[in-house]
Amino acid sequence: MSNPQVGNTRRLIRQTMTIARRDFIATVFTPTFLIFLFAPLIMGSFGAIGGMGAMTVTQSGENKNRIVAIVAPGQGVVMKDMDARLRRVFRATEKPPELLLIETPQADTRAQAQAFFGARDYDVQSALYGPLDKPVILYGAQGSRTADYLAELAEATLRADRSGGTAPLSTPIRTLIARERTSIGGQNQAAFFTVFGIFFLTLLLAGQAVGTMAEERSNKVIEVLAAAVPLESVFLGKLIGMFGVAILFVGFWGTLVSQIGAITPPGFAQALKEIGPAVGMPVYIALFFGYFTMAYMLLGAVFLSVGAQASTMREIQMLSLPITIVQVAMFGLAATAASQPGTPLATFAEIFPLSSPFAMAARAANQPEIWPHIAALLWQALWVAIVITIGARAFRRGVLQSGSGKMNLKAMFRRGG
Repeated sequence: MSNPQVGNTRRLIRQTMTIARRDFIATVFTPTFLIFLFAPLIMGSFGAIGGMGAMTVTQSGENKNRIVAIVAPGQGVVMKDMDARLRRVFRATEKPPELLLIETPQADTRAQAQAFFGARDYDVQSALYGPLDKPVILYGAQGSRTADYLAELAEATLRADRSGGTAPLSTPIRTLIARERTSIGGQNQAAFFTVFGIFFLTLLLAGQAVGTMAEERSNKVIEVLAAAVPLESVFLGKLIGMFGVAILFVGFWGTLVSQIGAITPPGFAQALKEIGPAVGMPVYIALFFGYFTMAYMLLGAVFLSVGAQASTMREIQMLSLPITIVQVAMFGLAATAASQPGTPLATFAEIFPLSSPFAMAARAANQPEIWPHIAALLWQALWVAIVITIGARAFRRGVLQSGSGKMNLKAMFRRGG
């Protein structure tokens, strides 16, 4: 004899998956889905164009910057050699401006140095004059770092001059080694990238649920579905269907991103090895997917509830904005917690439902323990169920105007069956 409870459960699962399949097909098999799929490429292209423009403007301004040193005749050669040596320790984007050496000091060297700040062909950030054992350095509002560099350059020039030349006294031997494990800094970087990745994906993908529910409410489809299927199944089915779309999106771009290492220079690939999760890559991938699922389900359930209550696009925008602001705040909280593992702030972020998926994903990157993640996933799944239940009941009471509506829906389902 069959168990009625098992039969009801199977029917609910079947109905939920029917709704999910319906929403998945309706979203994916449309021309606009291709635009959505390539949205990151379009946004990245606009960002790259804007970045290149900003970089061009910045570089054109930096090429006009100078630092000036007015020194005694004969000291310029030594200072030039020391300047070239000191610049080796700077990255290309951090090097001081080009050095302009003046070996013809005038009687009033201060006035001579100060006059360079009024030059029309370049912008002088700092200028040095006087004896190298007591140099005087003038600098503008943006020239404090270049003033420090000129002070070090004067010290190095004076030492080289007194020691008898600029020839190096040592010959270093540099050996590149590969770490057996990721560094602490690399784990913290991985934690931040994890938080940002989940935040970006959920914010980009979960918002689809708002328009889907509002559209079907406006054309009365949701009432038909609610009459045939329990409302909780409608909500969960739509959420699973949209999550299937999200998985397709993440799988497509994840496959492309995974091939970046094959086309990057060897030095860049070696630097990427310094960044990695504390739990190990296989476990990290599984946990990232799990926490992305929980974050998407939680935010998607909230957006579904909002879409169910809104009847116009204006209402959707007004209701969605506070949710987005809260989500950005949760990102900030989790990002801060990721940089301070083990602190009370990190513990709060890991427990609070809205920030828990982000903070726990960051914990997987910077702490090796596994068991807290099992409890966290169960905790987050509980809150997904709570939000879906609250959203369905609010829709049933506020939109369908059927009180609790539970018995009415069951009776309608029986009549339809």
